[in-house]
Amino acid sequence: MIFGQWVKAFEDYMRVEKNTSKLTIQQYVTDIKQFEQFLSAESIDEINRITHVEIRLYLTTLYREKLSKKSVSRKLSGLRSFFNYLEKEEVVEQNPFLYVSMPKLDKKIPQFFYDEEMEQLFTAEDGMTPISQRNRAILEVLYATGIRVTELVGLKIGDVDFTAGLLLVFGKGQKQRYVPFGSFAEMELKKYLNESRPKLQSKSQNESNVVFLNHLGEPITDRGIRYVLNRMLKKAALTSKIHPHKLRHSFATHLLNQGADMRSVQELLGHESLSSTQVYTHVTKDYLKRIYDNAHPRA
Repeated sequence: MIFGQWVKAFEDYMRVEKNTSKLTIQQYVTDIKQFEQFLSAESIDEINRITHVEIRLYLTTLYREKLSKKSVSRKLSGLRSFFNYLEKEEVVEQNPFLYVSMPKLDKKIPQFFYDEEMEQLFTAEDGMTPISQRNRAILEVLYATGIRVTELVGLKIGDVDFTAGLLLVFGKGQKQRYVPFGSFAEMELKKYLNESRPKLQSKSQNESNVVFLNHLGEPITDRGIRYVLNRMLKKAALTSKIHPHKLRHSFATHLLNQGADMRSVQELLGHESLSSTQVYTHVTKDYLKRIYDNAHPRA
């Protein structure tokens, strides 16, 4: 193989020195191997023979496969990081990906729930069973904190500080941040931890310190969270689609609509760059109308 042992060395470098998340490393490795297969098909068997010409040909192949600009951009980003590493290790003289520009991404307004839709979601579960009580806690925590689903499933009991009203969250690259949660999330979390979680834990022989457990008493997965949210959406009779990130979008949108400053929201979301938070600067139609009615002299 053209990259040989350098893929494994890059994995170790990203994990140990860059503290990159496991999922990101897996995506990088998948993208590297896919690029390696392309090079093999093109009879390129030496790293230093790779130029911007081959890369652009590879991009053409990706677009033929109907990949979105976002997916292509992600693959390019991973490969650029890999070749930066190869250049650092003096395997290549220069990174050929520096001569290839990233696709210009379409700016899409993040989907979010309106206040009324959130209220419907909150009434979807009655909390009368351990699973229903757990589901209420999951929804309240996701909306109250805006944390990612990967951060939610990794939440440990020791990460919850009820006295301070804070969660210790481990984000991308295991970077830590504290996120506050409100009285509604506190109430549902306490109910779940004190009443329902012990019942779920008793179904498993494996003791776990993870906050949210599945029906077998094992730590719930990302997929399990998505299943729970979709079930709640159907119970609430809402026609819109749901995914965990939509609750994160709602969290950010509602904060900004109520006057929270951009830097604070950036900190709460765990964004490294303010530009990542700026996608939430859209406002709801209702909010725009309210501002107009209050501010315009002839409204």
